[in-house]
Amino acid sequence: MCTRFYIEPDTEEIREVIAEVQRSQLSGKFIKAGNAILTSGDIRPTNVVPVIAPSRVGRKTAFPMKWGFQIPGRSLLVNARVETAAEKPTFKEAWEKHRCIIPASWYYEWEHLTGNSGQKKVGDKYMIQPKGSSVTWLAGLYRIEDGLPVFTILTKEPAENLRRVHDRMPLILPKDRIDEWIDPNKNPKDVLQYSITDVVIEKTV
Repeated sequence: MCTRFYIEPDTEEIREVIAEVQRSQLSGKFIKAGNAILTSGDIRPTNVVPVIAPSRVGRKTAFPMKWGFQIPGRSLLVNARVETAAEKPTFKEAWEKHRCIIPASWYYEWEHLTGNSGQKKVGDKYMIQPKGSSVTWLAGLYRIEDGLPVFTILTKEPAENLRRVHDRMPLILPKDRIDEWIDPNKNPKDVLQYSITDVVIEKTV
């Protein structure tokens, strides 16, 4: 599951998104609430980062959003399964009307291993991104909590070459499907067929 990703701010496409977020009035509200806006480096749950979503007039816009849906009495929900998001009460409304894209350079995954005793353990760490691309467009859902936007990243069955590492992967979309994905008038299921599975996997230190 996707619980870490990385932002390389020198990438032109990401640099443009960061610039728009820095101009956003929401950035000031997050900062006033004690949340820094992270625009580079390793990103973890509860961090506030640039996210692409429609504005009130339907224009594709970059906003700061905090990673994770907070449910009282439960752990932070940083991922949602694409197979069940449309039915789950927590995600149903966001799936229908509040979809977003989280720009990343790559995401991290830790190899999940099962020992001879059957006990599971964590193995090597890998960085993963679409083949031939410097940007990983992660598909997500968002909602408003305490007056500020928060997001969760959708996950799906893994690409074949990822199965040895983990049994899930984030839903990654090509850049030319961003507008369709975030459009609340579109059916998100129609976009799923374009999800990217051709990825590059590189072991990290």
